[in-house]
Amino acid sequence: MKSKDVAEYGLMVALAMVLSYLEAQMPVFFAVPGMKLGLTNLVVLIALVRRGEKSAFCINVVRIVLTAFTFGSMSAMLYSLAGGVVSFLAMILCRRSGKFSLSGISVAGGVAHNAGQILVAMFALETSRLIYYLPFLMISGTAAGLVVGLIGGGLLQRLPKQ
Repeated sequence: MKSKDVAEYGLMVALAMVLSYLEAQMPVFFAVPGMKLGLTNLVVLIALVRRGEKSAFCINVVRIVLTAFTFGSMSAMLYSLAGGVVSFLAMILCRRSGKFSLSGISVAGGVAHNAGQILVAMFALETSRLIYYLPFLMISGTAAGLVVGLIGGGLLQRLPKQ
């Protein structure tokens, strides 16, 4: 791997961590408790398009682990990993199909992220009652995914070509 690639991966992880931290500092003003915009997914989405699946997956996992160790807890890391992996798989499937725009890929990732986290919560808390929360999180995941996809598309147009 070239040193330029290592530097770019490091910058992407750092940017994702900063966005994660900034998002954690935002007051909760959304209608759905626990809902976040998912700004860190901007970095993953751009990495997916510019660097490919393996690189984007590595950046995503490294960001989740480092952010949890730096700002969170072990349980936060488990929830984030579950959401991140399920989200990433959904984004890859949508991208490979060739039938989705960048915003569509991002929406699929946002919805899948919430579904992954609800599944982990249901397992961890040993209750299926949390499923009622999923429709609200799907709506918020759709809205957040759309915003992230639109911002990501705008950023990709402005970034220098590789």
